[in-house]
Amino acid sequence: MTLPRSGMEVLALIPARAGSKGIPRKNLQTVAGRPLLAHSIRAARETPAITRVVVSTDDPEIGRVAREYGAEVLWRPAGISGDTASSESALLHALSHLQHDEAYTPDLVVFLQATSPLRQFADIQNAINTLINEQADSLFSACPLHGFVWRRNGRELVSYTYDYRARRRRQDAPIDLQENGSIYIFKPWVLEQLGNRLGGKIAVYPMDLYDSFQIDEPADLKLIEALFAFRQAAPMLPDLRKIRLLALDFDGVMTDNRVLTDQDGREAVWANRADGWGVARLKEAGVHIIVISTEVNPVVAARCQKLEIDCVHGCADKLGALKELAGQRAVAASEIAYVGNDVNDLACLEWVGAPIAVTGAVSAVRAVARYVTRAPGGHGAVREVCDLILEQKRSSDG
Repeated sequence: MTLPRSGMEVLALIPARAGSKGIPRKNLQTVAGRPLLAHSIRAARETPAITRVVVSTDDPEIGRVAREYGAEVLWRPAGISGDTASSESALLHALSHLQHDEAYTPDLVVFLQATSPLRQFADIQNAINTLINEQADSLFSACPLHGFVWRRNGRELVSYTYDYRARRRRQDAPIDLQENGSIYIFKPWVLEQLGNRLGGKIAVYPMDLYDSFQIDEPADLKLIEALFAFRQAAPMLPDLRKIRLLALDFDGVMTDNRVLTDQDGREAVWANRADGWGVARLKEAGVHIIVISTEVNPVVAARCQKLEIDCVHGCADKLGALKELAGQRAVAASEIAYVGNDVNDLACLEWVGAPIAVTGAVSAVRAVARYVTRAPGGHGAVREVCDLILEQKRSSDG
């Protein structure tokens, strides 16, 4: 996999005007506890490749929210802020303004619409990687469209994606792709020369249907709220087929978070032999495993030495250590699974492609996890994760 080169400037642009006919003040509506706009800003800021996040708006309150959540604000003229103004006009204005005032031209522009709050930062990162790997000039995200599509042509109905007189099985039909409006990426010349977000060599990034819903009508607000609640209550198992690195916290993940202390102050912990079996099998499959722990006790290194896996302990900056290792091994964040249980794991969990929490993890960790293990830490949670990764890798090979 080709990763974004060091020093590459990747600008996230989020247009958010004041007016909205369908839903008044749509970009400021509260969705899953945050203003709608905040979800796109947060996803952009969490994407490792993105170096700058700018919101283009004509509204002071939207500007205030944008700054509150960590984005820069670029004020948009009234002439390109009305109902008939295109997104391209706002994007062109932003790029022209940044070039004229700051002599700033990014290598890539990631255009995010605030109406798509369900997108994951991992999707944005993977979309950037896709454009670079395919040496494309622009990209759009899409969800697969399965089934038999008809189109009304005047008064006539036409079976558009198939011939109804020779109906095939659904699984034998071609898979069509529908733009979901969530992620667009382009090189600046595409927009400047063609006046369009898409042009040159075009790539596509497929997204899950449930992350593709947009907010256009009032009823959509309830649907999106329900999808957020479903994701938090029962995170879907992430795609583990491309995992190349498994990073583990120690206390509460490889142990049950208890410690035995003797009269001399020496400490011991409870571990699980089943975890060792899972680790060994995963290593045989070519997955690198590392433990990253803030614990300074030598018991961490001793356990890792026994399992023959790498260890960083007494670590105050867990995310920094993980990023350094990923860079050394040319592993993308989307190819990393991280298993944690407490707040000092949050930064790592929010950065990787497969964030996993153990049963009993604090609520903040469970909220960002894409999967919560059935087994508690120290009682087979690591074995469970290893088995899940191996199972998905074998199913993709077979």
